[in-house]
Amino acid sequence: MTEIVSGQLIQASASAGRSGHRQANGPFRVGIGGPVGSGKTALTDRLCKYLRATHDIAVITNDIYTREDAEFLTRSGALEPERITGVETGGCPHTAIREDASINLAAVGEMVERFPALEILFIESGGDNLAATFSPELADLTIYVIDVSAGDKIPRKGGPGITRSDLLVINKIDLAPLVGADLGVMDRDSRRMRGQRPFLFTNLKENRGVAEIAAFILEAGGIPARGLSATARGTQA
Repeated sequence: MTEIVSGQLIQASASAGRSGHRQANGPFRVGIGGPVGSGKTALTDRLCKYLRATHDIAVITNDIYTREDAEFLTRSGALEPERITGVETGGCPHTAIREDASINLAAVGEMVERFPALEILFIESGGDNLAATFSPELADLTIYVIDVSAGDKIPRKGGPGITRSDLLVINKIDLAPLVGADLGVMDRDSRRMRGQRPFLFTNLKENRGVAEIAAFILEAGGIPARGLSATARGTQA
């Protein structure tokens, strides 16, 4: 049994889950998905603030009828406003990242044209159910975020986000005692459902786990860290 520690990347092997590959002549596209309220936007915000001092990054967010997440990231100062764009999907959010990703692919093209040296492009999906996945045409690496407040049964419910994402993030572990969730059960079920694929317990509110997720992304994309440890101050708002 692995000790449950916020910010500890739990995986069966050093190479498990690192299946991302950088698009030829383009940025490494990281898809961030998960149910409403799980912490997708918080993760995007923390990663931007952690990486922005040393890497060329941008963000595309997806919302059904608004650009609320993009506006939040702009207000929080995650990146310069021109590096954040919102896509209004106008329907089921999973359609715009999987069955018909054309609206997102167009946004990717516009962002790359705007920033030719872009290294990492985060694509945050709208809140959706456990069946949501990113089209490989859109994302090189997928991160799926769930949270403890939904109960310790979530990992064993399965679904593509739980079982096939490159990294599963289990957020809000500080709430476990308040909602009666057993992190040991979530650890056991995550191992069973994901096999060799890695997962991570986090408390993004306190930036715990951000450094590990950033390192995971950089390694998967073959992107140099370039003094990443010096950017910890960048996680602060």
